[in-house]
Amino acid sequence: MNQRRPDLSDNSRHTAVVGLQWGDEGKGKIVDLLTARHDVIVRYNGGANAGHTVVVGDQRYALHLIPAGILSPGKLCIIANGVVVDPQVLFEEIDSLRSRGIEVGDNLRISDRAHVVMPYHKEHDAALEEVLLHKCGGKNLSIGTTKRGIGPAYADKVHRSTAIRIGDLLNEDRLHRKLSVICTIRTAELAALGVTAPPLDPDELTRVYADYGRRIRPSVIDTVYLLHDCLGDGRRILFEGANACLLDIDHGTYPYVTSSNCSTLGIPAGTGVPGRHLRRVLGTMKAYTSRVGEGPFPTELLNELGDRIRQRGHEYGTTTNRPRRCGWVDLVAVRYSAMICGATGLACMLLDVLSGFEELKLCTGYRMPDGSVTERFVPDAEGLSEVRAVYETMPGWPDELDDPSERKTLPAEARRYLDRIEDFVGVPIEIVSVGPERTQTLEAVS
Repeated sequence: MNQRRPDLSDNSRHTAVVGLQWGDEGKGKIVDLLTARHDVIVRYNGGANAGHTVVVGDQRYALHLIPAGILSPGKLCIIANGVVVDPQVLFEEIDSLRSRGIEVGDNLRISDRAHVVMPYHKEHDAALEEVLLHKCGGKNLSIGTTKRGIGPAYADKVHRSTAIRIGDLLNEDRLHRKLSVICTIRTAELAALGVTAPPLDPDELTRVYADYGRRIRPSVIDTVYLLHDCLGDGRRILFEGANACLLDIDHGTYPYVTSSNCSTLGIPAGTGVPGRHLRRVLGTMKAYTSRVGEGPFPTELLNELGDRIRQRGHEYGTTTNRPRRCGWVDLVAVRYSAMICGATGLACMLLDVLSGFEELKLCTGYRMPDGSVTERFVPDAEGLSEVRAVYETMPGWPDELDDPSERKTLPAEARRYLDRIEDFVGVPIEIVSVGPERTQTLEAVS
């Protein structure tokens, strides 16, 4: 299928990198790759529950809050208002990067409107998961969260009066006034969830988080105005999504989703930059599918093939080190996410993992409980759990890919596999990754 491919020499466009599956698609590598063509890299959603891994030479970096652009000198990195920030994790990440010779200073800016993940959010997250797992009439109703406090922090954002924002950390008196009320409420809630611990101490929390505020102060700014100044100056902006579209709070497999809009639809709210400025959306997908935690997964392989993919792909969570569930590529899901996110191009990652399989399967439809077949995704956990994947089978390629120089030098079977993805999803593949290194990337080739 012949498709027009974008001219990547046109650097005037602002770009978003977003995951089209259930996360862990390799967004960090793509952001790192595209950073050279952009001036500003922006994280617009999520928190320390996300993990982006970037390999540079023999160095491996795991980033959780700071945009992957921090690894490239001369780039401005922004943690925007849509992110929930755990200061402890943030400073651990900053200290780790600096210890490895990475500059983190004036090149990092943090929104004063970003919300703060507090210790009681993590306690609430873990306690609620325990209740949902063991104390609901014998049913497992847990979501399978990372227990990083992300959901409770976003819940407080909506509750408003119980929320702490980065700007609050800069005013110790205001911070103490707010925590004096919040600690009373949160202590009662934690006790109701079965947490046996001393009452939360607003004085101690104020001391610790005011210290964080003093340290973070030089980086804090109104990032909405900063981003619009960058737009006005003609600077090229790269938006770095965390998590992935199928985990989007509104458009994912609810309730087994994250707590933010992690599709590109989260960019305007999470940054203050209107969607009309976004001209290029690069949707990342694995050549197969993986998922962490609970929730339906129509193409999951609970057998030696799934184990083989997991081992070859090193499928263990960047944040939690949990083994990921693995299965065949679900093109119904990818096409749905590409539609939601407005993808203009695809990055197909980890193609090398599928080397050596005699045959490969691609899900191109769902068989519904009534026997009918649909090519439409079911963005509801209960509904999706009832479908059965309908597959197409294609021959695999026996040999390792051995760092091909361009797409046309891939094995014929691998090229046909990529062609079928493009044909079904209706979006051209701009990037193919065949290994973790920056150099193991085939870009804008036919």
